[in-house]
Amino acid sequence: ECIIGNDVSIGHCANVHGCIIGNDVIIGMGAIVMDNTVVPDGTIIAAGAVILEGMHCESGYLYAGVPAKKIKPLTDEQKALLDKLPHNYVLYSSWFK
Repeated sequence: ECIIGNDVSIGHCANVHGCIIGNDVIIGMGAIVMDNTVVPDGTIIAAGAVILEGMHCESGYLYAGVPAKKIKPLTDEQKALLDKLPHNYVLYSSWFK
């Protein structure tokens, strides 16, 4: 089972499988989030990162690398992006109707 919260942006070619994704999360392009992982509210997974099976991320941080590691706390700018990005994609979709 894969559970995805509200206001989540999942980038192109990302593989999200058998995991729990909280609210206000960004999963970067080409990232892999494996089985039995938890990505909590307010987290960013960088493009190309690999969240290994069973990993539990900490809220409010950027994760990157292969395998992914906690890199740094999110900046105010990154936190604002978590709020803005999903709504932007809804706007972009209206351009193609």
